[in-house]
Amino acid sequence: MSARAAAPPAGAVGVSSAFGTFGELLQGQTGDGVDFLVTLPIARWTTATFRLDPDLPGIRVWPEHKHKAVRLARAMVSVSGYAGGGSLTLDSALPEGKGLSSSSADLVATARAVANALGRALTPAAIERQLRRIEPTDGVMYDGITAFDHRRVRLRARLGALPPLTIVGLDEGGVVDTIAFNRRPKPYDHVWRREYENLLARLTAAVRCVDVAEVGRVATRSAELNQPLQPKRTFEALAAAATRIKALGVVTAHSGSVVGLLLADDDPAYDQKRSAARQACRELAGHCFVDRTLTFRTAIDPPAGSFRDRAA
Repeated sequence: MSARAAAPPAGAVGVSSAFGTFGELLQGQTGDGVDFLVTLPIARWTTATFRLDPDLPGIRVWPEHKHKAVRLARAMVSVSGYAGGGSLTLDSALPEGKGLSSSSADLVATARAVANALGRALTPAAIERQLRRIEPTDGVMYDGITAFDHRRVRLRARLGALPPLTIVGLDEGGVVDTIAFNRRPKPYDHVWRREYENLLARLTAAVRCVDVAEVGRVATRSAELNQPLQPKRTFEALAAAATRIKALGVVTAHSGSVVGLLLADDDPAYDQKRSAARQACRELAGHCFVDRTLTFRTAIDPPAGSFRDRAA
């Protein structure tokens, strides 16, 4: 954003949103030791509203604990050349610490809302650069399913999109500090890394040819490989339930607390499988919830001004 651009009007408002993810379809490490993940976008969002206020000395945020979002807003306003302050409000359907990309969605929605209020264009690559200064994050700034270097905040590849899928999930409770998880040394050896490389190749091909059965197999294996790192006490029982009801597989938040059964919406036995999946989750955790994946018409970068944005 250039300081020489025309000054935005006082009181300008930008409103934008970013979707969350149900953990990851795959998370691991490449043969050369680079951590990566593959996103699974879901129909839950964070919406950010940013209002420029020349009478405020800085940036105020609500909820007040959203420190990373306000840090991002301050940095963007500072380099824009705008001399005033502003207020930022975040409204999210993504609970924190569960592995649903709540923090990433907060930051992406904030970046878009601030840019909208300032009258600036902001590409997904530009959002990457902004977030790289803040914290590790995933690829929710890009439409579609992405392979993403979350520690260095760099896109690896845009894999494409899948038809509608349902996740019948449960929350094992507690919260997980994603930053601490990412800093934790991972016991990956060359055999482990080779398998992750193979899983990434399989998943890339499966998404591009819309092989949802293979997507489910890869997701289940990734969840299994993650057990020594962030164990899910319900994983084995859910994997058995997936086999029993012929679900696509198990999907998990590798650095979170949610686990789910993946179903294809066009499965002829969808209603029966969804009911059985709900029952399995209730038996294990006493509750269940249902998420729907997002579908996308394109896997290429959308034009500026998309991303469910609007400016007022």
